[in-house]
Amino acid sequence: MSTFNVPKREGVSIENQAIFDNLEKAVGFVPNLFATYAYSEHALGNYLALSNAKTSLNAKQKEVVNLAVSQVNNCLYCLSAHTAIAQMNGFSGDQILELRQGRATFDAKLDALAQLAKNITETRGATDPTILDNFFAAGWTKENLIDTIVLVGDKTISNYINNTTEIPIDFPIAQPLETIEA
Repeated sequence: MSTFNVPKREGVSIENQAIFDNLEKAVGFVPNLFATYAYSEHALGNYLALSNAKTSLNAKQKEVVNLAVSQVNNCLYCLSAHTAIAQMNGFSGDQILELRQGRATFDAKLDALAQLAKNITETRGATDPTILDNFFAAGWTKENLIDTIVLVGDKTISNYINNTTEIPIDFPIAQPLETIEA
């Protein structure tokens, strides 16, 4: 396999350098995955525009999707990053483990969202009609459905970039579910 080093500020385009500077100000550092997007002249800006676009899902709901999708796609980088972000959004450690499994027994509406995100990812969009019916029965709308599908795609992009490049994880490492459940 090819080795991917994390690009440094001086090794990326002027446009990406400006994005790095903004990330430094907003987050305090440039996450390695975002830096890896900067191998492309346009991918980092395009991805951040998608990731930060308006949506009917709030930050907490987005983390439900991010964790379920990243678990299905076996992306340790994204699981680690989104475990930290989910904690900042008020989820407990046990709740995060449930969300990674595509469920949320602590909240019926989030449970329907987690099950949908997991199913969409596992079936590549051939969603189980019962899971979809349960999603709507829990109070979600067609707008929420479309925004969830967009978010599944958004997260899958990052999962695939990390799983292909295997760049170093710069967040506390999320444990594999198998070790936690054992």
